[in-house]
Amino acid sequence: MVAITASSPQVYLSEEAGNLVLRQGQSPNHTKNPHTKVLVIGGGVTGLTTAWALLDAGYSVIVASDRWACPDNPLTSQIAGALWEWPPAVCGMHTDPVSLDRSKRWCMISYHVFEKLHKLLPAETHGIRMRVSNFFFDSPIEEDAEEYAKMCEIEAAKIRGFQRDSTLIAKRAVNHSAGVIDAYRHEAPVLDTDVYMAWLRALVAAKGCQFVTQRISGDLRAIEDDLLDHYDAQVIVNCTGLGAYELAGDMTVYPLRGALIRLVNDGSRFPCVTEALIMAYDHAKQDEDGGIVFIVPRNDRVLILGGIAQPDEGELDLTLDSPEIRRMRNRCNQFVPGLDKAELDPDAPLVQGLRPLRAGNVRVERELSKKSDGSFSRVIHSYGHGGSGFTLSFGCAGEVLKLVRDVEACLPPIDGEF
Repeated sequence: MVAITASSPQVYLSEEAGNLVLRQGQSPNHTKNPHTKVLVIGGGVTGLTTAWALLDAGYSVIVASDRWACPDNPLTSQIAGALWEWPPAVCGMHTDPVSLDRSKRWCMISYHVFEKLHKLLPAETHGIRMRVSNFFFDSPIEEDAEEYAKMCEIEAAKIRGFQRDSTLIAKRAVNHSAGVIDAYRHEAPVLDTDVYMAWLRALVAAKGCQFVTQRISGDLRAIEDDLLDHYDAQVIVNCTGLGAYELAGDMTVYPLRGALIRLVNDGSRFPCVTEALIMAYDHAKQDEDGGIVFIVPRNDRVLILGGIAQPDEGELDLTLDSPEIRRMRNRCNQFVPGLDKAELDPDAPLVQGLRPLRAGNVRVERELSKKSDGSFSRVIHSYGHGGSGFTLSFGCAGEVLKLVRDVEACLPPIDGEF
């Protein structure tokens, strides 16, 4: 077991009208002594957010992971751009209409939780900041049906600060040579992932979560009963991202490699960037990377540059001299005048990771196959979030909570209960 200490939780998640909402104080279920223990596999943002929701609902939770967020060997969750986006996100890769509709509801649940956390606690505590996010286009938005529909949905959702305005190009000092002619903006949560992941783990620890550092291997359908017995659990939640290729036997899971350049954003070498500047993937671009421009202030000191989205590239062997990284830097330099003078972050100039994609998009559902004895599985899956793990985290956690209750309702009664 890994011991973690934290101060008494000041916030909790409450299920209201079928959605998770954030409340201040201590969960009314914190004194509940449940018979149901849930094993969550995976220590990234999906696993820990799921653990938080289950703990505040009164469940006993143990999280098993082969490693945890740390500065020296960061998880994919720490490397993420972590800018909240309305689906389909720049690197979310959602294509299935049903999955996309669910993701739109899930993303708004997360938006409201992040927004309230930002209001209730100092940014230095959890690493969440509300930033103006500007999205730019090299043709009128109406000419791209998907992007136009996305913009209209953002406006209809009444996301704070929405404004369509081509003058944003000049106001944000976008280089004339970038060729952009249209734009819109809105406020969005941006997470300093190192701070947030440490805070999130400390929070669930303070709520009573247990942690086990262990790599769980094999097909969950074959080892489910052994895991339930070993951990004295009644339900398993699979939040392993790319690990679901093995654990869920899902051959459609694949990596989407990404990388970020980190710059010092203190205003000494170029004007300090305080708002996110995004130009989304365009399949028609001649640039083999799709022309993504992703410029986001991570905190008050670091600016991150992206992005690349390389499917089925599973090696983390990129350097600052790799051709795709040079192209990425050049695109961003050409977008913002003076950015080429920026100093690299001495602590971590380049970070890279593998987004967990799935051909069928995000999977949040109970294991459908029966066990060898004909009984129904007690495994619940939550994986395949791609580049949208933070954006969907609380929405998916709420969905898992409902599925856990469904499994719990079918469990045999404990001795002494009626």
